[in-house]
Amino acid sequence: MRVLGVDPGLTRCGVGVVDGGPGRKPTLVEVLVVRTPADDDLAYRLLAVAERVEAMLDLHRPDTVAIERVFSQSNVRTVMGTAQAAGVVALAAARRGIPVAWHTPSEVKAAVSGNGNADKAQVTAMVTRLLRLDAAPRPADAADALALAICHLWRSPMQSRLAAALSRPALGAGPAVPARTSRLSGPTGMMSR
Repeated sequence: MRVLGVDPGLTRCGVGVVDGGPGRKPTLVEVLVVRTPADDDLAYRLLAVAERVEAMLDLHRPDTVAIERVFSQSNVRTVMGTAQAAGVVALAAARRGIPVAWHTPSEVKAAVSGNGNADKAQVTAMVTRLLRLDAAPRPADAADALALAICHLWRSPMQSRLAAALSRPALGAGPAVPARTSRLSGPTGMMSR
């Protein structure tokens, strides 16, 4: 499986491609950081991110794109820029029919380091070790993008097995019985008479 991981951002957007799978060690394919000047027009900054990500998608043809899920921060402007960059990446993947997976920062940290509260230095050190790199990826956005790709490589088989297990009826369970509407509540949850 090949995963393109994205640590979205407007000033720096990390993009990393990793190969791997069950029983295989993850392998670095390519990593880069898209940089845009803060004083450029927002539309052109998003265009720069889109063009570089699209080039990576077309060159490496990943099976999945893993994007960091935007979470609440105190700086609304930063959150908006991060969300906009993530949206541009998701759109580029969708146009190519590539599935998009979203992972929270704590999921990524836990998958890569075993600690959902790991700091950036710990994540970078583990990415360097897991990918058997001679030097740590710099800046941290590059390491974060690679961590996202590794996280997805490791989590997706488990998530697929869980989804398959949940879709099968439980042993000994009879046929599914449709839910009944209560005498006291109609379809909208309002009292009916």
